[in-house]
Amino acid sequence: MLTDTQWAMLEPLVEQCRPKGKTPPQDLRRTMEAILWRHQNGAKWRAVPSELGPWWRAAQTFIRWARLGVWERLLNLVQERGVQLGMTFLDGTSVRAHQKAAGARRKGGSQAQRDDREALGRSRGGYGTKACVIADGLGRAIAFRRAPGQAHELPDAIPLPDTLPGVPSWVVADRGYSSHSFREHIWSLDARPAIPAKSNEAPVACPAWIYTNRNVVERLWARLKEWRAVATRYEKTASSFMGVLCLAAAIDWLKN
Repeated sequence: MLTDTQWAMLEPLVEQCRPKGKTPPQDLRRTMEAILWRHQNGAKWRAVPSELGPWWRAAQTFIRWARLGVWERLLNLVQERGVQLGMTFLDGTSVRAHQKAAGARRKGGSQAQRDDREALGRSRGGYGTKACVIADGLGRAIAFRRAPGQAHELPDAIPLPDTLPGVPSWVVADRGYSSHSFREHIWSLDARPAIPAKSNEAPVACPAWIYTNRNVVERLWARLKEWRAVATRYEKTASSFMGVLCLAAAIDWLKN
């Protein structure tokens, strides 16, 4: 799964962000390879090849680390390679949820409240999750937000520019993010929005030579959705699905 070169880059990052217990994890490389294999193939945990170690060890490690925010920290660490903030891009996508994604523990509240907490909901596209990403100028993911499938992308996009390590020159997004208040928020950050107006809105400045680069973030989603666990949500909890997104994005950073 992982070449020696890839593991040489990944191992110190994982060691830096993983929780420090009384005993170090056994066969960390094999466990990471099992986690990557499962999410790239979208298989059941029990289908993890035996040569990658016990399936339950990989499952427990991934889920526990997802709850502790390890995968988000891993994504933050790979960004120390250098974020390109000349242009940043916002884009969202709908992720259909597999039937096995339902059934998370309720922890109080109704079924609707549980689905909202776990970022699951029904839209015209079916049962799923809405995921929104902000990417740097080279099309590498900086941060994610997730919401139930019926939710609009804009409310979750508003906090994303605040997660950047600096001030970008441009924030580029499609018409789905067209909002006067959102443009004002971007201007307040000393950045410039490149978001075209909707057909029922007054025209706004959106330089074509900037907006034409928006395909960069669309290509990012295409790469991330090569992971079957990103293209289809199998995870029951929002924290585990966020872990899948951040892990896939971190590996994408290491490849680019």
